[in-house]
Amino acid sequence: MNATQATRPSAATKPVRWAGDTVAAMREGARLRLDYSAQSLWRVDRVIEEIRRDGAPYAAVESVLRGFGAYAGEVVVRHTGAEWWETGGEHWLRTPDGRLWDPIEEASRCYAGDGSLRLLCREATR
Repeated sequence: MNATQATRPSAATKPVRWAGDTVAAMREGARLRLDYSAQSLWRVDRVIEEIRRDGAPYAAVESVLRGFGAYAGEVVVRHTGAEWWETGGEHWLRTPDGRLWDPIEEASRCYAGDGSLRLLCREATR
């Protein structure tokens, strides 16, 4: 654990783990390198679109989508200084300007064909 992780709020624990697991799974399984850059979210949006086109049931991909959403949230955290918050088991972000974001829900919207993690990041980092 580095110093940044040690000082992060406990609400970040699960999303940080989900994001890290997703980075590892994509590197090992799909040979896709995710580097926490805003540009990497183009690739994530495309992967979600491919999963959707394959017709996988939502229940079968829910944890994968959660990981992609957490990854997108970590991109926003690293580029804006946002913090993870947790309420009732739901994880969301608050950017330094006070705006609230739900990248995990946005990943589900992407799967439904009505969202974009890349665009969420672009809006959150403005």
